[in-house]
Amino acid sequence: MTLRTPGTPASKIDRTPATTPGGPKANTPGGPKAKEEKIVVTVRLRPLNKKEQLAKEQLAWDCVDDHTIAFKPSPQERSTQPTSFVFDKVFGPSSITEAVYEDGVKNVALSALMGINATIFAYGQTSSGKTYTMRGITEKAVNDIYQHILNSPERDFTIRISGLEIYNENVRDLLNSESGRNLKLLDDPEKGTVVEKLVEETASNDQHLRHLIGICEAQRQVGETALNDTSSRSHQIIRLTIESTLRENSDCVRSFVASLNLVDLAGSERASQTHADGARLREGCHINLSLMTLTTVIRKLSVGKRSGHIPYRDSKLTRILQHSLGGNARTAIICTLSPALSHFEQSRNTLYFATRAKEVTNNAHVNMVVSDKQLVKHLQKEVARLEAVLRTPDPWREKDFKIQQTPKRSCAI
Repeated sequence: MTLRTPGTPASKIDRTPATTPGGPKANTPGGPKAKEEKIVVTVRLRPLNKKEQLAKEQLAWDCVDDHTIAFKPSPQERSTQPTSFVFDKVFGPSSITEAVYEDGVKNVALSALMGINATIFAYGQTSSGKTYTMRGITEKAVNDIYQHILNSPERDFTIRISGLEIYNENVRDLLNSESGRNLKLLDDPEKGTVVEKLVEETASNDQHLRHLIGICEAQRQVGETALNDTSSRSHQIIRLTIESTLRENSDCVRSFVASLNLVDLAGSERASQTHADGARLREGCHINLSLMTLTTVIRKLSVGKRSGHIPYRDSKLTRILQHSLGGNARTAIICTLSPALSHFEQSRNTLYFATRAKEVTNNAHVNMVVSDKQLVKHLQKEVARLEAVLRTPDPWREKDFKIQQTPKRSCAI
């Protein structure tokens, strides 16, 4: 395994379809060409928590099979409301996070190793298990990324990490000691929306990367509500940028580069259930507004060209994740649910969101860059090759030279 420090910033991005680098080809849908692909949507139903058990909550949902989740309605509700929902994968209360990763999102996550942008995010009401799930997903993804690096000795890898949270619509750097600073969003013609002055660290190995992820998680805003003692009060985005290049003996001057976004959204809230007031109520309002914009974007994208304007810019969350929603990325959404009957409406709204999300189409490309450093090396090798050719004796070249030096004679007719 070779990890190199970042070289000169990439001078050009090439998003034309390209052959994927070595690795498990099964993880890249449709082979090397860009392909339209639906967002992968999975649902995870957690067990009743201690508070729900003490309240003797009834179970409202049942995982019928690996793809179907059903509600157990009363007779009067049966005729007016859908009672079952079908998704790419459904995980019941006894499922473990490893299964959610392996069967639900692994193929999407590892696309970043092959130059394809990838995003995984957890969506659901507060206290439904989003943070618990995403921490396990992140750990599994890091393990697989470094295992892939060990199995790819022909390539040099660089992994960079940045972390941010969106708290009360302010963007804060989770790797910067000035954690209270609100960062600006800028539009870049090649990269799309970028966060100004966001710190990006290069990971020297897997332990260093885990340490940096831990710093991000520790800096995040959390608070106590009636539903959750450590409720996430912000949206957290951890971005891993993975760049790989064939070793120096190769004539290739292009690198594969892609980002893996690991997104833990704050949960939707009802003040009547969280008993929020003051700062907690204000946080909940900002959370719900940004999630409402996300829902609107998903709803409009799900109906295709008939939707008209997509309001990405109405929220900083959707603006940052724009490429992941109908753009140049593979995306997987994990929707988390509480099984309790008291949270039935919130859970059903989550499933409505998931139903729309599975109709959204992305168009992911293999992303390649040509850095100034790589280009200079390539040109130096080419100059050396041409100089060697000129130094090599060539009888045909000498004969041509003599012919050119021979005086021309005029011929009278």
